[in-house]
Amino acid sequence: MKKFIIDEKTGLAYTLVGDYYIPNITLPEPDKRPIGMWGRKRLAYLKEHRPALYNRLVLRCKLNSHLADVNEQATERLDRLIEQMAKAEGVNERLKIKDQMLWVARMNNIRNRAEEIIHVELIYD
Repeated sequence: MKKFIIDEKTGLAYTLVGDYYIPNITLPEPDKRPIGMWGRKRLAYLKEHRPALYNRLVLRCKLNSHLADVNEQATERLDRLIEQMAKAEGVNERLKIKDQMLWVARMNNIRNRAEEIIHVELIYD
């Protein structure tokens, strides 16, 4: 018996192991991008509330890529939202110089609202 064969119909290569031909299947390279805080939140949500989607992503080897994409999108969106809200509400460097505590309070409020928008639009969709 031949050590290696290729099925003409499927194009899959097989290796002879003992009396059986085993397909030569390899997994794709995993995505090396970090998943970060937003990716971990998305992962927890998928596991608990969307198990079918979670399993589909795992079986297609796309979970890490999906989580990294969500993390990047959420980080960019958060920065943009904070900048836009601060500009719209007049929270700027002049306020920071004039009254630091008020500036910190308003920026924390803006950040919390922006994070809530990220949760609703990207993490829990």
